[in-house]
Amino acid sequence: MRIAIEVTQALARRVPTNLQKNQLAQLPADFLSMPTTREPWTDEEIVARIGNCPRLASLSSINSALKELISAEDSVTSQISEIIRRDPSLTARLLRLVNSVFFGLSRKVTNIEEAVFYLGLRQIRELTLATPVIEELNNLNKKYGNVQWDHLWQHSIGTAILTREILALTNTPFEDDTDYIMGLVHNVGKIVMAYVFPEEFSELVRFEAESPIAFCRRERELLGGWDHAMIGAHYLEKHNLSEEVVETVRYHNTPSRAPNYAKNAAAVHIADVLLRASGIPDIEKTGTIPESKWTRLAAWRILFGTDNSEARLSIASLKHTLNRMPQMLKEMV
Repeated sequence: MRIAIEVTQALARRVPTNLQKNQLAQLPADFLSMPTTREPWTDEEIVARIGNCPRLASLSSINSALKELISAEDSVTSQISEIIRRDPSLTARLLRLVNSVFFGLSRKVTNIEEAVFYLGLRQIRELTLATPVIEELNNLNKKYGNVQWDHLWQHSIGTAILTREILALTNTPFEDDTDYIMGLVHNVGKIVMAYVFPEEFSELVRFEAESPIAFCRRERELLGGWDHAMIGAHYLEKHNLSEEVVETVRYHNTPSRAPNYAKNAAAVHIADVLLRASGIPDIEKTGTIPESKWTRLAAWRILFGTDNSEARLSIASLKHTLNRMPQMLKEMV
């Protein structure tokens, strides 16, 4: 009965009639030309639907044995290799990554112990965090065959790597992997949206926006004021991720509004901008911000201030990583 009522309500949705002329004038032209057949969802409906989204097991079930082992000071390569060997997917990614041009080895590595030696514990830890998340992509591939999910995950992993580097440049220390995790999950709201708002999601992946900010505006138009950042933050909060990660995800598109973790949100924002400009897109169709405007971004000023000499050094360091990123991401996803 409940399902029947919900379907009936969904079919009854219509174009909102209370938009004033001045509000319409502020909307992008491509929005006005797109057909809309329903009213935006209410906050209560959105929260209920997010609550019904399947739990992404990878958020809490990263291989704890391996994580503890590679964090230990007396870790032994053979012990790490034995745990990796139990996971065929992780093993395959490990060997592909170490044999990629990113590392430039003169011969092919086929031994897990040797691969662990070349990659180092930090790279192994990052790969361990990312692998179970990537594996859950298969469920969505079956539902949305026309979406390039590999772009989403390459972009997410690239954001995680670059966020960690950006925060290191600003001397923002982390004792754990929070800096990597918040970059990795910053777009989890898009996955939640695909599960619980399939009609809106299908429309969004076809929508072309001039910028990520314009894309978020379209999301809010379709979903009653919620965008993927809000949806992702709510989802992560309900699944008990830390306040630091939740707030960073919530404000990664508007870091100046973050009440406690503006630097984290700014680092994710800059990582996202740089990756798009370097040809590492996400699943949506948006324009990019050219290098000449990077230092004018509010997120950049939060992190680096207005020192031009520091800006040049930071950009040079980040561009070095960006130049090597595409090949590495190709091997990881």
